Amino acid sequence: MRARPLQLLVLLAGILAVSTASIFIRYAQPAASSLTIAAGRLAFATLALAPFALVRHRAALALLTARELRLAALAGFFLAAHFALWIASLEHTTVASSVVLVTTTPLWVGLLSPIVLREPLTRRLALGIALALAGGIIVGFGGAGGTRAATGGVEPGSALLGDLMALSGAWMMAGYLMVGRHLRAKLTLVPYVFVVYGMAAVLLTVAMAATGRSLFGLAPVTYLWLVLLALVPQLLGHSSFNWALRYLPASFVAIALLGEPVGSSALAFGLLHEVPTPLELGGAVLILAGIAVAALSAPPPSADPVT
Repeated sequence: MRARPLQLLVLLAGILAVSTASIFIRYAQPAASSLTIAAGRLAFATLALAPFALVRHRAALALLTARELRLAALAGFFLAAHFALWIASLEHTTVASSVVLVTTTPLWVGLLSPIVLREPLTRRLALGIALALAGGIIVGFGGAGGTRAATGGVEPGSALLGDLMALSGAWMMAGYLMVGRHLRAKLTLVPYVFVVYGMAAVLLTVAMAATGRSLFGLAPVTYLWLVLLALVPQLLGHSSFNWALRYLPASFVAIALLGEPVGSSALAFGLLHEVPTPLELGGAVLILAGIAVAALSAPPPSADPVT
């Protein structure tokens, strides 16, 4: 079964948008902590959504049940934990190791979806997962000799901590996608993302404050990177994936997330002058092949293509 071109185009746009995240994070990290970056990303995204959500979707928000709010809070927790862990992992381990571990999300979603969501793991989807994961690993190890963490060097104990953070970030993203798949079957996009992003923003802001950090007093250019993080990879990127969750299996949407290292590598080449190795290019091809194979296994989307 094939996904419709509209769903695939939206996922492609989402991949391109989220690919900018690592660039904006790289620019913001010298002046802001990882928690500050994560909190700012979600807080500014929620503020940008607020006028539209509260005016155009007030009725839908008022109809949210207690159970839906609890599930949205759970999705917000998973999203907040994902960003906090992934961004912080870059302070302890290499970019290559972080990418390899955080892009194992499709494996966990693919393995858990048959149990949690009753979505079958077809042979073709399993092949797509295998190809994309192999590509992600190759992309990561292809850059193993490149940029180290922002601290300038990685101690063995610190590297292990960073690796565990990145792997935990993958688990959190898997939980976020599976909860989102369940909720998006009932909620339209704007109320869903407004509530989930808002809850994640609150959790991250509390965590940031608990560490003595603040979103106030940053340099104007740092605010620019945080706002761009909110508008491009968050509102355009993650919201595209949330839109797709209404029509496509969580396991397939998770595979599409593996396109991010490909886009990020291309942007890093143009903006940061980081030249991809032959292994990285080969891994990118495998990732794209995995996404293409998985697209052929996706079931038909539901009838409503625009909500």
